[in-house]
Amino acid sequence: MVTSWLAELDGRKVDVEVPATSANLGAGYDCLGMALELANRVSLEVRNWSRGGIELAVEGEGAGELPADGRNRFVQGLEAALREGRGDIPKSATWRIEMLNKIPLARGLGSSAAATVGGLLAGNSLLGDALSQADLLRLATAIEGHPDNAAPALLGGFVASAAIGEGGEVEAIRFDVPRGIRAVIFIPDLRLSTSDMRKVLPAKVPRADAVANLGRVAIGVAAMAVGRRDSLRFLAEDRLHEPYRASVYPQLSRLIADARAAGAMGASLSGAGSAIIAFTDTVSGVARIESAFRAAAGDTDLPGRVEVVAPRNVGAKVLPAA
Repeated sequence: MVTSWLAELDGRKVDVEVPATSANLGAGYDCLGMALELANRVSLEVRNWSRGGIELAVEGEGAGELPADGRNRFVQGLEAALREGRGDIPKSATWRIEMLNKIPLARGLGSSAAATVGGLLAGNSLLGDALSQADLLRLATAIEGHPDNAAPALLGGFVASAAIGEGGEVEAIRFDVPRGIRAVIFIPDLRLSTSDMRKVLPAKVPRADAVANLGRVAIGVAAMAVGRRDSLRFLAEDRLHEPYRASVYPQLSRLIADARAAGAMGASLSGAGSAIIAFTDTVSGVARIESAFRAAAGDTDLPGRVEVVAPRNVGAKVLPAA
């Protein structure tokens, strides 16, 4: 019976932790991303009750605004994993979900992908880890629409990823980020939706711009693969998306330019924004970039905050039972 497997899971609890991510990193539009030491924790309890439904409690980012229904990306990930492993989900399924969120919403730091991957990981844990990492990445990409945030959220580190072929397959290759690098992130109060920021991009770009980005991605990925600490500087200058997004985000160019002038080894829009991410490997560099961000934000009337975090070489994980 379709209800038998749910009865077996009644009362089961799973806790997961999923990192924030920064996609693109400049020139790597829709194909590069990095995990960051800024994470959400989610606790799931399964109940097999006749009424079914979702009970959601959120502390931190997204409190009072994340939906307690099928639009919630954690729920979408959870149910996608369970459908993959067990088929239809009984109407009696009740999900008790508690979120402690540190990843801000709609800032280009992968909050949606983190929720999706967290749900998939929780679902897979309930299945006894029946799904492979490749299965989880395929399902996450199907939900998210692209793997650039989902892949580093799942795998950790610096990840090059792409959807391959027409069957939904996704290839992802990861590297550890060299030790000692720090990400200085300016997080504006301004929210920017990924869909809106994609609408400003042109259908076609000049060949010279495409070639310039290809070269930077090739050199940047190769440098990361051999552990070069300066690898991120090769990726910093983009000609495919940032110039167009600056038309609706006028502070963007100033923030990036000032971070580079302060000595950042690379600075770019994080995902579709509005966060700006800059990298350094010195304590003095962190201080200079922080100061540059605060000054540029003040001059351009863009309130926000600065976070300093390390890249994270460990991806999403199921936490030990308390």
